[in-house]
Amino acid sequence: MAVLSERDRERLRWRARRGLLENDLIITRFLDASIHELTDVEADTLMRLFELGDHELLDLLLGRTQPQGAVDTPVARDLIGRMREA
Repeated sequence: MAVLSERDRERLRWRARRGLLENDLIITRFLDASIHELTDVEADTLMRLFELGDHELLDLLLGRTQPQGAVDTPVARDLIGRMREA
């Protein structure tokens, strides 16, 4: 699994921008700590998570709900857990 290129990291940071401040704070803190270690698979999974609505994503990040459907994968669950801890 390859580590992300600088361009891919910038694209991921841009896509991570959210409408809810709470999401921005959680995601930015996680990316600040982990972006240089993310793999391509993890970045693709984050992009799928970022396609969720702001409130749906916040509920996942706060542990109010669990991943479902296309985002219910081991990688997504791991990333959500890591974002909660960041």
